[in-house]
Amino acid sequence: MHRVPLTRRTGVVSLLVAGALVPVAVAVAAFAHNGEDTATTAALPLHPVAGNFKPDDTRFEDCAEQTCYEQALGNVAYYEGPKAAMAVVDKTVAPEGDAQSCHRIVHAIGAASLARYKGNVARTFAEGSASCFSGYYHGVLERSLVGVRGYEPEALGRVARGLCDDTELRTVRWLGYQCLHGLGHGLMITSGYSLPLSLDVCNRLSAEWDRTSCKGGAFMENISTSYGVASRWVREDDPVYPCNWVDERDKVKCYEIVTSRILRVVGWDWDETAGICAAAEKGWVSACFRSFGRDAAGTTGLEPVKILELCAIARAHGGEASCITGAAVAMTGNFTSGEQASVLCDMAASEFRERCYFAVGSIMGGFKATPAERVADCRSLSAVERYLAQCIRGVSRNLPAFVDQ
Repeated sequence: MHRVPLTRRTGVVSLLVAGALVPVAVAVAAFAHNGEDTATTAALPLHPVAGNFKPDDTRFEDCAEQTCYEQALGNVAYYEGPKAAMAVVDKTVAPEGDAQSCHRIVHAIGAASLARYKGNVARTFAEGSASCFSGYYHGVLERSLVGVRGYEPEALGRVARGLCDDTELRTVRWLGYQCLHGLGHGLMITSGYSLPLSLDVCNRLSAEWDRTSCKGGAFMENISTSYGVASRWVREDDPVYPCNWVDERDKVKCYEIVTSRILRVVGWDWDETAGICAAAEKGWVSACFRSFGRDAAGTTGLEPVKILELCAIARAHGGEASCITGAAVAMTGNFTSGEQASVLCDMAASEFRERCYFAVGSIMGGFKATPAERVADCRSLSAVERYLAQCIRGVSRNLPAFVDQ
């Protein structure tokens, strides 16, 4: 039986896209919805909420505990701009490897930056970075719909369609993806954790790319709620649910995160998790093993040797290749670079390397605005022609996340 215990150093799996929960404040938050899935929460722990940041005179050099660091670096972002604050994070916080702490700090930076730019989401996104598992972007977007009144899908859809359409965001696909993913989180929060309603609204967005990206955020919030509540749309006796229940068009983003739920239910037993993936619905086994790889990356601190050890567990079920590509996607997104993931690809068995480079390219293609820049990024990773060719194929795709060839 293979188990990888969670520690503060390895972080929490969900940090790869959405932050783990560590209490910082207590607030009363009530969510109303005209349906049976009404959720009401009271006196719940929150991580930093975008739009609520208030600057003060707290200084980073005077801090010795978590909330002080959050406030101090929020102050840097508010007064000097998010780039200055993120530079401090990259130099002093991120290298420590404490994923929970780092993700929460950049949440606060995102909130402070939104206040600095007076609620301008596009400007705030454009000034940020994906350090510490994209917490900055989540701090900006996941609460963006809390103030919306009315829970009809069409009403929410009208607001949602305008939140991530700014030209500045769309010029770089990665920023557009982060915005849409955060929108999915926000829809779940504002609807009282109604997954069906949130998916309905995501499906009202104009393009398939937008719809898929949004649904990824909704499924993430369903598993790891920002308000610490237990969603109605998970089951202890069926760790794959709701992936095996939602419409076919909604399944891919659910299955690409499903092991974050499975692992918790089975006590972090990776062997059992691999078996559950192998028995997933026809057509979705590979997506489940990509999720397996994503979580392997998260629980090992993005260390290639340890990732490959966990992916080897999937070998008996034919899922090793998908596990490796899922891990490569996670690494590329976290670092907004393919450099670290290319190390993983080169260390993998030779039969997996081309798929791995394709996966790296599929994410890396969102980081730059022009095809020439994207190809140049691939050329910086490998001189092996067949790997380079696969990376270039990947950067040429116009997808919000990696999907198997």
